[in-house]
Amino acid sequence: MTWFASPTDASTRLHEVGYLADPATSTTSYLAGALEKPLLVEGPAGVGKTELAKAVARAMGAELVRLQCYEGLDEARALYEWNYKKQLLRIQASQGSTEEWDATHDDIFTEEFLLTRPLLTAIRREEPTVLLIDEVDKTDIEVEGLLLEVLSDFQVTIPELGTITSTRRPFVVLTSNASRELSEAVKRRCLYLHLDYPDAEREREIVASQVPDLDDKVTRQLVATISRLRELELKKAPSIAESVDWARTLVALEIGDLDDKAISDTLGVILKHRSDHDRAVKELKLDRR
Repeated sequence: MTWFASPTDASTRLHEVGYLADPATSTTSYLAGALEKPLLVEGPAGVGKTELAKAVARAMGAELVRLQCYEGLDEARALYEWNYKKQLLRIQASQGSTEEWDATHDDIFTEEFLLTRPLLTAIRREEPTVLLIDEVDKTDIEVEGLLLEVLSDFQVTIPELGTITSTRRPFVVLTSNASRELSEAVKRRCLYLHLDYPDAEREREIVASQVPDLDDKVTRQLVATISRLRELELKKAPSIAESVDWARTLVALEIGDLDDKAISDTLGVILKHRSDHDRAVKELKLDRR
């Protein structure tokens, strides 16, 4: 399957499903499909890394398979594991019969007893698939070793069954918030894209495309306020998704001017820490004096 015909095609298709990609994102997304290489997307939380994988899946009519990474993730949760309870029942059922152990052993290590996890599921799918390996930097470094065979050869080796090779390579997106440095082995196998918060004009376009009912004046006020908040040393800066949520909130409340009261009443939509809320109210009031 050809994912995108060109960078321009990538930009157009992503825009049609609500993702406004800049030239670097469009070009790298096109190359990830054309070269059949995984795409590592790095940047702060809330800039659209995960949404890019979802948008590619929507744009191309592909299935999204997601591996959510976390500390303690292991092979059994990422690749596969055997259904031990079912295997035990099979062994117990064969006891007292004339069936040889070797035959029972061969029987319990078959597809019937295999539980596939996201990596193996994506490798085995014959339909167009986007594999999202989300927040890979949250895993232990040992987990990266599990990814190498998948990322380089698009295959998984199961000792009891052999090597399973992808017949239709998935479009692979790895996301990272850069909480730790990924290994060079993983980076070498990927294309790299860094996403940051958009500039004010681009964010205005994003908000306007997602919430067209919001008055243009209020949209500009919202974007200006979001930009100011990101300049502060907050525990969690507002994400693009939260900007869109705020815009929808203002529409729902029929707010036609983002004044101090409107900001104070709705700030909980974009700031989720009390200290951030208090500082934002104080700084924004100072700015308006």
